[in-house]
Amino acid sequence: MRRLAMAAAAVVVAGMSATAALGAQEWIFFGTHQASGLGFRRGVFDDATGKISDITTVAKDVQAPAYYCFSKDGKFLYTCDSGATFQGQPGGGVSAFAVDAKAGTLTFLNAVQATGPDTSYVSLDHSGKHVLAANYGGGSIGVWALKADGRLGDRTAFVQQVGTGPNKARQPHAFAHSIQEAPGGKFVLAADLGADKMFAYKYDESAGTLMPNDPPSASVTPGDGARHFAFSPDAKRVYVMTEMGSAIHVMDWDGDKGTLSETQRISTLPADFKGTSTGAEILVHPNGKFVYASNRLVGMDGLLAVFSVGDGGKLTLVEEVSTKGRTPRNFEFDPTGKWMVVTNHDGNNAVVFAVDGETGKLTQTGEPVAVTYPFCPRFLPMK
Repeated sequence: MRRLAMAAAAVVVAGMSATAALGAQEWIFFGTHQASGLGFRRGVFDDATGKISDITTVAKDVQAPAYYCFSKDGKFLYTCDSGATFQGQPGGGVSAFAVDAKAGTLTFLNAVQATGPDTSYVSLDHSGKHVLAANYGGGSIGVWALKADGRLGDRTAFVQQVGTGPNKARQPHAFAHSIQEAPGGKFVLAADLGADKMFAYKYDESAGTLMPNDPPSASVTPGDGARHFAFSPDAKRVYVMTEMGSAIHVMDWDGDKGTLSETQRISTLPADFKGTSTGAEILVHPNGKFVYASNRLVGMDGLLAVFSVGDGGKLTLVEEVSTKGRTPRNFEFDPTGKWMVVTNHDGNNAVVFAVDGETGKLTQTGEPVAVTYPFCPRFLPMK
């Protein structure tokens, strides 16, 4: 249960200063995606002010924790361990942690080989019984069963994706970048940068198995490089962020057939932009009215593109906002939807923006908060 600080009674949580206890509060976690020893960072987020405070290190001895997710009940955390090797063996890995939501701490449970290098993305299926992972360097995806105590169990599915793109330097083979179960539990989608495709699989939620759908994929513009994607709240559309193209592909989603059909491609960069950029994260606001995407601009601070959602899911640019730091890989909305936290990985900071729910516009709140190599911010209610 989330804790409200009362003026008449100061609430002190372990690892949190009394001055931080101003409003409704959440733990905020950050991955690092760097060499062993940096682990996870954790801070306190105040929903009333948008302030991040009390940054500290938890679960220090974790190999390059990158993209990660919490279980629905907040009791467990699952992270991909990026890199060419994991526990002395070729390939990346997936690790499980128990979460103490009262103290804001993590306890390592176990880890599994991900059967492919540079594991880049993990997600949970809607049943909470399986973890799905994408191996970027290996161009493969896998599914693992979860045990009752939150530990990772046996692998239930593995698919080696195949494909190339016109960019010989970036697309010589498949590069699986993200994976999610579609709403409804019948299909799984995987974005592949190397193949310029969104692969679709029939999914057995009870067994955790994958089978290619018919058709097995939908394509994005050659050379764009599909990276991350987000479903609309009504599950009628999928918004695909491309890395090399720095563009969003709007696709209609048929949840009964498991098929995608593109309706729009729109750039996330200013019309007069002349530099080099790679697209990164994409999220739909919880109210479904706006889509946000981050761009990593080479040699300068990153850029957030804000779009309004119109008829048929079509996007219209609202504004473009500096992230106030370099390489904004990820960002996240707080549970209220009033705030967005952006992590500038190479800028070593996290920046908070107030979100206008009527216009979608962003307003920076406070100064950037120093966080070493921040990656993938996630909120967790305090108990």
